[in-house]
Amino acid sequence: MLIDEYKKLIRDVSDFPKAGIVFRDITPLISSPRGLAAMIDGLAKPYLGKVDSVLGIESRGFIVGAPVAYRLGIGLSIARKPGKLPFATIEESYDLEYGSATLQMHRDAISPGQRVLIVDDLLATGGTAAAAVKLVRKAGGDVVGCAFAIELAALGGRARLEGENCYSLITYE
Repeated sequence: MLIDEYKKLIRDVSDFPKAGIVFRDITPLISSPRGLAAMIDGLAKPYLGKVDSVLGIESRGFIVGAPVAYRLGIGLSIARKPGKLPFATIEESYDLEYGSATLQMHRDAISPGQRVLIVDDLLATGGTAAAAVKLVRKAGGDVVGCAFAIELAALGGRARLEGENCYSLITYE
């Protein structure tokens, strides 16, 4: 699938979640059988045989991460907001433009030495993905890469993930 074909399946929603923001809505893409298959195959292909686990970031990272893990023939671990996981967790806090947030993961989700691909639908400022990288490392895992369906390059997320192998299917400048 070509970049222009992907972009046709991504809906721009103005002023969501607040005025001045253009939200890139992937629901038309994931509701298209051809679009969903192309997205999952495109995200998985660079990592075939190179990773042992996928870490999906709440919440759209679960939608993208689960089929990527399936396509790679490996398992899925999840990183969630605090209070959503039932077992003992490790956590990583990070700064947002106005305040802070925290991600948690089960302490046994990633084994020492496990090669992990972090997956999310969108790379914006990179704070959430950087926290996920730190979680994987806290657990003793090795981050092989961070894969995103969409990257908003103007927000500088790659800079926050400096040194990481980042891959995006679609980049908006």
